[in-house]
Amino acid sequence: MAIETCTLGGGCFWCIDSALRRVEGVVSVASGYAAGETVNPTYEQVCTGTTGHAEVVQITFDSEVISYKDILEMFFSLHDPTTLNRQGADVGTQYRSIILYHTQEQKREAENVIAAMNRFRIFSDPVVTQIEPLGEFYEAEGYHQDYYESNQRNRYCQVVITPKLAKFSGKYARRLRR
Repeated sequence: MAIETCTLGGGCFWCIDSALRRVEGVVSVASGYAAGETVNPTYEQVCTGTTGHAEVVQITFDSEVISYKDILEMFFSLHDPTTLNRQGADVGTQYRSIILYHTQEQKREAENVIAAMNRFRIFSDPVVTQIEPLGEFYEAEGYHQDYYESNQRNRYCQVVITPKLAKFSGKYARRLRR
């Protein structure tokens, strides 16, 4: 096993968390907050948009099973990286598209992936995903961890996450855990 960690934000962390937990080679996923100024922020504080933090997920994965580049591809399929500080009805800097790199290699890979997406016009508008070094990662409150699994009857889960998971599962069926 070759264990690595990456940190990504693309809107509400529940969506990315629920999808990437299903991927073969992903060891763990933790929802949390990063890239802001407030120390030990709470969900309520982050929701105000005044902490500077984004909702993110920290993914631990076995790079012998799945590459960082593959995780980035999946990440970009789970949100709209062309909208600044917005994902659907979620508006604010806490919902920005962001890659928080752990190593210079991750930074280069993220830059290359974004450049290729823009060059080949994968999206109709340019990708505005920020790329920054990871500072402090603050794990979100316990009830946010694997939120979808415990709250599938929640209206947000039914309307937003369930359809997103269905699309994700169809696109990446061969990469999901059996």
